Amino acid sequence: MNFDEYCQQKAALPGSSTYYALRQAPAKSQPLLTALFALRREFEETVKETSDPTIGRTKLAWWQNEIAALASGSPSHPVSKALAAYLPDVKAEYPALQALLAGFEMDLDQARYLDYPNLRRYVDSVGGNFAALIARVTAKDAAQSAQWSAPLGEALLLAQFVVETGNDARHGRIYIPIDEMQRYNVTAADLINRKYSDAFTELMRFETTRARTALQKALDAIPGCERRSQRTLLALAALALALLDEIERDGYQVLHQQIALTPIRKLWISWRAK
Repeated sequence: MNFDEYCQQKAALPGSSTYYALRQAPAKSQPLLTALFALRREFEETVKETSDPTIGRTKLAWWQNEIAALASGSPSHPVSKALAAYLPDVKAEYPALQALLAGFEMDLDQARYLDYPNLRRYVDSVGGNFAALIARVTAKDAAQSAQWSAPLGEALLLAQFVVETGNDARHGRIYIPIDEMQRYNVTAADLINRKYSDAFTELMRFETTRARTALQKALDAIPGCERRSQRTLLALAALALALLDEIERDGYQVLHQQIALTPIRKLWISWRAK
């Protein structure tokens, strides 16, 4: 398996939202974007699919060294090799890659968030940094791209929190701020034990509305001259909005299952995203 095949299997298996979103990018950009999504998935697996925090930190330390090796021109991992092959200026993006890894490291330090401003640190670091990186490597005006791409990445992560509410809770992580859960009289035990109630429905309606509003605002802020080059981010946003609508129609039944769009809907929505 070469590094392109590895990145494709890691980041964008056929039928996934990322798979259809990446297909909307210009052909020349797809290998680089796929590698970046694969790197994000590697970081995510390191912190979220490792039950022992000590092992997670050891793996993160390895990735820190690997990113440094990438910047110095001696990568060893298939994803790093792909980035070395496709990133126009690896050294220039080194700080952004470090920042993204540091954002995921927060998952080893914190599983609950007191309030939304506290959660925003994580959202900015993981969601905003990644979308800014994706946008910058394809934008017409890279210097200004973070202004509109970071809010979109943050909004995409807020939508992901809604989708993954039950799965995250079962793995010991709750991204709904504590003060918001208290406001709606929903407890962590309710989420972990898959307890549905009117209170939970109202809480999820609030979380979904916030994510949807953030997505729509971020989409409106993307300059017209950049929309063609950012088809992947636009497709991801369109898919996220459609999925939030589906979750809402299903009564926010996200604790015992992961609601998803069918592949044909993903294809259609991604193709239409502009």
